Amino acid sequence: MNFQDERPIFLQLAEQLEEGILSGAYPEEGRVPSITEYSVAYKINPATALKGVNLLVDAGLLYKKRGLGMFVAAGARETLVSQRRAHFYGEYIEKLVREAKNLGLTAAELITMIKRGFSDVD
Repeated sequence: MNFQDERPIFLQLAEQLEEGILSGAYPEEGRVPSITEYSVAYKINPATALKGVNLLVDAGLLYKKRGLGMFVAAGARETLVSQRRAHFYGEYIEKLVREAKNLGLTAAELITMIKRGFSDVD
């Protein structure tokens, strides 16, 4: 958690949970830390932690089992991957193609550059 970040703490917490789901740290049907655990670990207000967790509940990525805690929903990882791919296309690919066209690059030239990037970048 980066308290110097401009983004609200609850958004950072939600993003951290999403990263955990994507990485497999929080597997589908697995339990995630409780609101209390988050508030103690990060020294934040429980209402802030709840707000972050509720973003993922509202998105259908987490669900509550009464008396047991919050769990990752089945299909949550695939949902996140799908959302992130759509975002990646809109934020990066469309802009990349637009700039390539402005520079007069062909699709083949752009593909060659992308392949080079895959081998050059760690």
